[in-house]
Amino acid sequence: MGILRLWFGLEARVDRRTYAASGFGLVALKYAIDAAFVYLVAHRIWTPLHYLNPFFSVRNRELGSRNVLGLMVVIALPFLWIGFSMTVRRALDAGRSPLLSLLYFVPGVNYVLMLVLCCLPTREGEPWRPQPATPEVDDAMRAALLGIAAGLGIAVAMTLFSVYVLHGYGSALFLGTPVVIGATSAYLYNRTKQRSLGASLGVAVLAISIAGGSILVFGLEGLFCLAMAFPIAAGGAILGALVGRMVARGSGAPAQLAIVLFALPLLAGAESRLQPPAAGEVRSAIEIDAPPERVWPNVIGFSELPAPEEWMFRIGVSYPQRARIEGRGVGAVRHCEFSTGPFVEPITTWDEPRRLSFDVTAQPAPMEEWSPYRHIAPPHLDGYLRSRRGEFRLIALEDGRTRLEGSTYYELEMFPAPYWAFYSDHLIASIHGRVLRHIKRLSER
Repeated sequence: MGILRLWFGLEARVDRRTYAASGFGLVALKYAIDAAFVYLVAHRIWTPLHYLNPFFSVRNRELGSRNVLGLMVVIALPFLWIGFSMTVRRALDAGRSPLLSLLYFVPGVNYVLMLVLCCLPTREGEPWRPQPATPEVDDAMRAALLGIAAGLGIAVAMTLFSVYVLHGYGSALFLGTPVVIGATSAYLYNRTKQRSLGASLGVAVLAISIAGGSILVFGLEGLFCLAMAFPIAAGGAILGALVGRMVARGSGAPAQLAIVLFALPLLAGAESRLQPPAAGEVRSAIEIDAPPERVWPNVIGFSELPAPEEWMFRIGVSYPQRARIEGRGVGAVRHCEFSTGPFVEPITTWDEPRRLSFDVTAQPAPMEEWSPYRHIAPPHLDGYLRSRRGEFRLIALEDGRTRLEGSTYYELEMFPAPYWAFYSDHLIASIHGRVLRHIKRLSER
């Protein structure tokens, strides 16, 4: 019981000897458990280098089994709490700010922090006080850190479970998780004393922001996706904080939060199987001072496009570079080369020079994510925005001109679909504009 209070509580003193013994011992235990699961389920040797690698996208790709990764996520959660809670108390015992403990969630830096805390002596003249005597700031700081830590644990666990185990980006992740983070962090912040609404909302938004930063530094997602998701997440966290603050002094609140926490992964599992993808179409058009017969050859294939000037293409969104076709008529295959790879487009309608339709049987990633690391592979880049087919229509106008229309039909598997469709429609329309303007230039020469 004493060991459990030391590891899972917030009151027991943690000196450097206790911190080092628990830290090194638990690291060895965690590695042994991970290695055993990987060997038994995936039949692979899990080396210490694999264990120290913080990037779950890399682990997911190397293991090739979402069941193994799911088990590893569940096992990691109690170790994550033990490490953070003991780091907070070790920092206080050494006379350092508890804010220093947030570095525990930064890959690479966390090991340096732990080594430093193993060396710092207990601060003389300031006996350990598990419950700070009346300094209001210390009590508020402790409550805020506890709320932020709980929110961070929920965020990382749900991201790993939803994305890397269930392969889903549904309402449980984008809406339910931020609300639960906000409610949990605000509840813990107001648990011992009712605090101001502004401070409670600030803790909730800070919790969701730090969670996003941790997801970035652990290589789970890139900056571009996190920036687009932040308005939804922050709104959900604020809504949850309002609820969490109100129930902080109500009876049964911990039980209610526990029910919600257990229901969240169940919701994620259900919607990953039941939620159908949303379908969309983006249509663009341009008028060209050339007849359809002269435009047609530049539709089925076109030369190298100039370097992009649009800001979205400069920050990593995939853009078209050239197109070529193999064969002629229905059954021919068009290859549209993008900055991240080729689209493979078998021709389904060849009505020269009026209409060209094609399916999309292979496509590259829609963007290269911004990250502190050179290569990450967040799952949302693979198949969650899928182009299904496309079409060009050439309409003859007066005076030998042509109206060229382009359509892309796609599917989107991210919640909420209208929100993400706003970005995807703008992205696809920008790609259309780049291609149509190039065809116009080539045809009017």
